[in-house]
Amino acid sequence: MQSWKPDLTTLTGPKYLAIARALARDVDAGTLVPGDRLPPQRALAEALGVDLTTVTRAYGEAQRQGLIEGDGRRGSFVRERRDTAQARAPIVERIDPGMNAPPDIPGMSLAGAFRDTAARLLANGDGMGLLQYQPAGGQPSVREAGAALLRARGVEASEDMVLVSAGGQQALHAIFSAELKAGDRLAVAPFAYPGLLALARRYGVILCPVRMDGEGIDPDALDALCTSALVQAVYLVPTNDNPTTATMSPGRRTAIAEVARRHGLMVIEDDAYGQLPERPITPIAALAPERTWHIASVSKILSPGLRVAWLRAPDIGRAWRLAADLHETAIMAPPLNAAVVADWANGDMLHRLIGEVRAEARGRGALVRQCLAEGRYHRHPDGYHLWIPLPPDADAALIAQALRSQGMSAIPGDAFAVDRSTVGPALRVSIGGLVPRDRLERGLRLLGALIVPDATRKMSLV
Repeated sequence: MQSWKPDLTTLTGPKYLAIARALARDVDAGTLVPGDRLPPQRALAEALGVDLTTVTRAYGEAQRQGLIEGDGRRGSFVRERRDTAQARAPIVERIDPGMNAPPDIPGMSLAGAFRDTAARLLANGDGMGLLQYQPAGGQPSVREAGAALLRARGVEASEDMVLVSAGGQQALHAIFSAELKAGDRLAVAPFAYPGLLALARRYGVILCPVRMDGEGIDPDALDALCTSALVQAVYLVPTNDNPTTATMSPGRRTAIAEVARRHGLMVIEDDAYGQLPERPITPIAALAPERTWHIASVSKILSPGLRVAWLRAPDIGRAWRLAADLHETAIMAPPLNAAVVADWANGDMLHRLIGEVRAEARGRGALVRQCLAEGRYHRHPDGYHLWIPLPPDADAALIAQALRSQGMSAIPGDAFAVDRSTVGPALRVSIGGLVPRDRLERGLRLLGALIVPDATRKMSLV
């Protein structure tokens, strides 16, 4: 079937998705049958009058859905129908509705890069060492890769100050265990990452909400809190805050660092999204290095499945003491994953893959602008979650349930609230993950209809 040329006249959206949907349609209709060989990508691009990269992305999307498979130089072939039925199970079944994951990179670039790098590393003479137990704190080469990334952002960092953890949550767990005790006060924004809320409950740490604005925690409010009460530390997500999307300007970061120094505050800087913008902002760890624990993970900039984060300690002594705690809680980060990510960081692959995630997030952001009225939501330009304050009579849980039926991740805002009695209805909605753009558009249009005043009240009466 090398003469196959899809009819795109009735399909809207990005060309590569239209080609993939046309392929799925023709498979369902029996126009394409298992074993059919598809046209070479260059030939199909010429036939459709599109760029070669458009067809490459379309074939990659079709392969991700289980519609086709590649066979090297022989080309691409339609897969057996039993495989496609399993691979194309409803997307809602493949998504954790509570998590905020980076958008899937079209064309399987991330999977391909991981496969190729892992194969190369395992083929080396000491490759099997990547399948064994690792030193406490991580392999020195992986720690140095993280330190080099931080130094490039202006942060004082050495191999001995940087530890490797199994994701940002494990790093936070280790900091709480080693640095905080029951009854300590931790300053936070009024809304905070649920993992942080859970750790505070577990360790008996008292959370003190601090007034925030569009840039995050207000330094004057933080200063006032520290003046009136003994506060041991402050936790913040300086770039693309989860859930509010607030991002601290350089001036705001400097002001927070000054308050931390004035009151002897420990700063826990959870920079999960810090490397996602095209021009990352200098971290607080560069402004108050002696006071800051800095977490740089790849879960929110590449994939949650990699489970790799770098934890930069304020000094070498505390880094080595914390290494033992990391080892006790999770033994080690997945060593092969850590080695792959470090290899990417040592070259240009990490930045290239982050750039692809950023480009996809921006494309999805364009859909948001088409479907939602301006002023109804907050979003970082390079981010992939929305913070939506709702009308007073809105039912956030009902809207979240409706969006989940479309395969989207949505959580009522009170799940993030430090004090639920003081906040109004709100919603955090992810536009990332595995939801394809056409389904995302449907979900966003539904969201746009539901966030107007009285919409969910009327919906609940139907």
